[in-house]
Amino acid sequence: MPIVLDAMGSDNFPLPEVEAAYQAAAELDTRIFLVGQEEKIKPLIADKSDARVELIHAPEILEMGDKPARNARRKADNSMAIGMDMVKEGKADAFVTAGNTGGAMANGLFRLGRIQGVKRPALTTVLPTRTGFAVAVDIGANADCKPLFLLQFGVMGSIYAEKVLGIKNPRVALLSNGEEEGKGNSLVKDAYPLFKKSNLNFVGNAEPKELFSGEIDVIVHDGFTGNVMIKTSEAVSKLLLEVMKDELSSSLITKVGAGLAMPAFRNLRKVMDPRQIGAAPLLGIDGLVFVGHGRSDAFALVNSIKRAQQAIDVGLLPSLKEGIQNKLSKPAEGEN
Repeated sequence: MPIVLDAMGSDNFPLPEVEAAYQAAAELDTRIFLVGQEEKIKPLIADKSDARVELIHAPEILEMGDKPARNARRKADNSMAIGMDMVKEGKADAFVTAGNTGGAMANGLFRLGRIQGVKRPALTTVLPTRTGFAVAVDIGANADCKPLFLLQFGVMGSIYAEKVLGIKNPRVALLSNGEEEGKGNSLVKDAYPLFKKSNLNFVGNAEPKELFSGEIDVIVHDGFTGNVMIKTSEAVSKLLLEVMKDELSSSLITKVGAGLAMPAFRNLRKVMDPRQIGAAPLLGIDGLVFVGHGRSDAFALVNSIKRAQQAIDVGLLPSLKEGIQNKLSKPAEGEN
């Protein structure tokens, strides 16, 4: 089944999306529906010929500055809405965008609805750690949360880690300002006993150092905290790479050393580059929806499409539906 790519999502739309659509179609040998305004896209594809890429006209755009819920309804023919309708109608298996996160959430709720039992969908991403990768949820879809929302985020994040990352019995933790039970704000404190009673492999509270050292597999937090953590991590990673580059080019000796260590630096840059991950899945929506950063270029969008293809291949959506029912309905181990 094809994958839908929102052609009007990134900051520099539609050029990165057009390049990504043709590249992904060739690399994955899959069909791509490129959804957006024909008048802006047609000039960019005039010299391209690949039957696996099909343009679908969407007359309206959901801008980054638009109020999500209001404009998702007012602009009923926006590219996100038309793309998600194609998923709902069974014409495609997944939808990918680098557009407004709130807009993706609103359109997802209006067009696809929630998986039964899910209170709030959550935006999820994969972070590099010392030992591999970990799942972070929520990273921006829900700024304000209730304890039950966090528990459901943990369930969905655990299923994602197991199905997509191949981690058996993922270790789940609540992000807090200390490892001890009783640490954190009122939300974390109230969520803690829910996690403790669940049948998740809950290992307690965790600070960011436990996350990046590879001691946990799924870190759970509200969307505001998660978004700040992700953006701070990206900014620090960029700073370290820039400082390292400046220092290694500051003298002849360091230049020689940098040349010898170049393969290691390339690997480091690759690990710390968020474009390698691409888009994050909006878990809890009754359909596969992936949301990338507005700054996404063609490379990031191709990786976003690959993440969507991977989710299709491992049967993420049916696993989420089954897992949510099982993990939220079964008693915790040791309870009746």
